[in-house]
Amino acid sequence: MRGAPTILHLDMDAFFAAAEQAAKPSLRGKPVIVGGLGPRGVVSTASYEARVFGVHSAMAMAQARRLCPNAAYLTPRFTVYRQVSDAVMALLHALSPLVEPLSLDEAFVDLEAGGTEPAVGAARAVGERLRADIRAVTGLTGSVGLAGSKMLAKIASEQAKPDGLVVIEPGTERELLGPMPVRTLPGVGPATAEALRRAGIHTVAETREAGEAELVRLLGRAHGASLHLMADGRDERPVVAERDTKSVSVEDTFDVDLTDRTRVQLEVARLADRCVRRLRAAGHSGRTIVLKVRRYDFSTMTRSETLRGPTDDPAVVREAAARLLEGVDTTAGVRLLGVGVSGLADFTQEDLFAQAAQAAHEALEDAEAAPGGGGAETAGPGPEEAVEHTGRPRRWLPGEDVRHSEFGAGWVQGSGVGRVTVRFETPWSDPGRVRTFAVDDPALEPGEPLPLLEPAGGPETGPGPHGDPGGGPGARSRHDRDHDHGQGHDHGQGRDQGQPVTSSP
Repeated sequence: MRGAPTILHLDMDAFFAAAEQAAKPSLRGKPVIVGGLGPRGVVSTASYEARVFGVHSAMAMAQARRLCPNAAYLTPRFTVYRQVSDAVMALLHALSPLVEPLSLDEAFVDLEAGGTEPAVGAARAVGERLRADIRAVTGLTGSVGLAGSKMLAKIASEQAKPDGLVVIEPGTERELLGPMPVRTLPGVGPATAEALRRAGIHTVAETREAGEAELVRLLGRAHGASLHLMADGRDERPVVAERDTKSVSVEDTFDVDLTDRTRVQLEVARLADRCVRRLRAAGHSGRTIVLKVRRYDFSTMTRSETLRGPTDDPAVVREAAARLLEGVDTTAGVRLLGVGVSGLADFTQEDLFAQAAQAAHEALEDAEAAPGGGGAETAGPGPEEAVEHTGRPRRWLPGEDVRHSEFGAGWVQGSGVGRVTVRFETPWSDPGRVRTFAVDDPALEPGEPLPLLEPAGGPETGPGPHGDPGGGPGARSRHDRDHDHGQGHDHGQGRDQGQPVTSSP
């Protein structure tokens, strides 16, 4: 424990949903839910307006729709979220060389390592400046917690939500933690909480009073001793600048169980290619290929194969995953498939067999592309490759960016029965017009995400649907534009502060 609150925890407010509200003026102040939209989808993030209805992260999307039927339901746009996350992480790295990212929207920072004076006032000033910088650079808001340990800094940022800053001063830890539920402590999940509940332990104070010996008896030596320290407010974990990536994996859950063996093989090949793209983007190769299969009854099996040397060759990973699939019975139905690579390295061992496999795969693709060609289905393009060849996605997903040759940039509100509905607006325009087109309208194409803040000198993509002018001397936040339009702000209704208030959906 430190004698000054110089460990900072940043958590962006309702990150995915807030980014979508910033990008889509018509959704500001309204319930927005981001996640998988299929029958088995899960909520990734819900805006504060949606949380009023009881919607929260990790909830089944079907339940969210029952609780909040009038919300905007959108598919995630990870390209946008990563761009915003990179900008936020750059601000954190400017504060200190010790930054420990936990996810796209969350990180710890050791302020002392960056030269911040170990005093309450100095730490608070850094936190306030960070919040202002995040708003200026991204247009979004983040909550900041400051304390003498990682555990307390995270608790402080939770208390600060939304768009706030909380400092836990040294000496106040025990009093603060005492009445909190035991689930507040790191490492206390449902199973541990249930074991403690059966022993009559519900709060952090009761956990501390139980004593180390009793906690060790209930939970085992390592877990019990660690929990006793946490309950006493003691957390000596350092901020770790780099976390070693141990594996790279991708997986998909299917709306309807897959029973056709050929379809299962196609999906495994597609996942293998996606996994390799992610592997290469991280600058890694790997030796162990892992296949994950979750069947209709939720039973999950994993199979793995270790190669002679590390690889980032898509053909090698595809073939290894296909071999692993041969030993798995999928006739009763497959709910989820995943492909991963572990045993990571920063180099690739040249493999003649891999080169031969890749050449064979490319030859097969060439044969299929030739007139009258028709090779094995397992070598055919997956959905992502189909997008590249056709220039148009197989289906229009709610929330994705599009561009129309006449009406400009917009986003998909919904599609069905051969039609797609698009709202034409930009992050820096007024709420835009809605228009409907045939799904195969040649004038409508997938678009690139626009920046959340208006570019310096005005938008390069041309005027919005209302002729919204650009031309400012620098980037302007949506907060500035909303002020220009005379819109007010609600600072006490559970929304991100600074979000414009509009009519309910």
